[in-house]
Amino acid sequence: MLTIGKPQLDLLEKLCNAMSVSGEEGEVRRIVLEEVKPYADEVKVDALGSVLVTKKSTSKKPLRVLLDAHMDEVGFMIVADDGDGFYQFQTVGGIDERHLVGKQVIVGKDHTIGVIGAKPIHLTTSDERKHTIDVDSMRIDLGPEGKAKVGDRATFATKFKRVGNSIMSKSIDDRIGVVTLIELLKNAPKNIELCLSFSVQEEIGLRGATVAGYYFNPDLAIAVDSTPARDLPDYEGRENFTYNTKLGLGPAIYMANSSAIDHPSLVKFLEETAIKNKIQYQLRQPGGGGTDAGAIQGARGGIPVVSVSVPHRYTHSPISISRIDDWKNTLNLLHVALKNINRDVLKR
Repeated sequence: MLTIGKPQLDLLEKLCNAMSVSGEEGEVRRIVLEEVKPYADEVKVDALGSVLVTKKSTSKKPLRVLLDAHMDEVGFMIVADDGDGFYQFQTVGGIDERHLVGKQVIVGKDHTIGVIGAKPIHLTTSDERKHTIDVDSMRIDLGPEGKAKVGDRATFATKFKRVGNSIMSKSIDDRIGVVTLIELLKNAPKNIELCLSFSVQEEIGLRGATVAGYYFNPDLAIAVDSTPARDLPDYEGRENFTYNTKLGLGPAIYMANSSAIDHPSLVKFLEETAIKNKIQYQLRQPGGGGTDAGAIQGARGGIPVVSVSVPHRYTHSPISISRIDDWKNTLNLLHVALKNINRDVLKR
């Protein structure tokens, strides 16, 4: 079985602390290229900026399997300079505006520190306090010496932390998937042709994966992501029995989501693999959110897909929380599945 140790955690920290807002994924792309080149047979950066990797098989006519993880994160774009260090901005991707006021951010390639500000609560009316503050009423404040350009990206300034078995960071979605793919490349099985897509612009419409699915034209594909866990106690403090996924129960195997119906034979194969190898897993309840599988599924003549995710809490916020054991079980489920998958799996 593969492990999650200091090298994997250090790489995840490096990736999470990088800024890679949709459309400007260069920081993460450079790290990915450095990591994959020693292990890959082919590496290509496509026109959108995704990193496309191939590890060839020693078998004749091997099964071609695509794994996808997106490099981008939600964030912000500077849209106007109001002078004196104040900048108007818009969100990039699905961010809950209730999280924003008072949060520290980094802006541009120099990671200039700023803060998202709005009218102080002391000066608001009772009616204003009943509503979420609109982004148009907020500003990123860099101070008089701080400089940014229209078009610069920004993201939360949260730094990666490990607390026991927990990881706390921004952009766990989907840097944890990126590191998982890198580990699988380093330990690639010989029985398949392993194709990897480190895709761009997932958070604004699955755009990089659309190109990757067409480029590779695989026999099947697995989207490796990080899914929101709705596992907090209910408002009266009782246990929540209606969670979609839960931290501590292992990788979440999708059955359906807003972007795709997962291939039943692949879902069954992953379940059987987990049970046979005593790997803890859970089924993600249908509904809400999507993955790159939705874009890959419709490529060319159609591609069988399934999604597998590491659950995390507080998605698309300044900080999310995941469990290292869930990540380790996700990595091992995928590794064992890749070693044992064959064409008969899709004939069930």
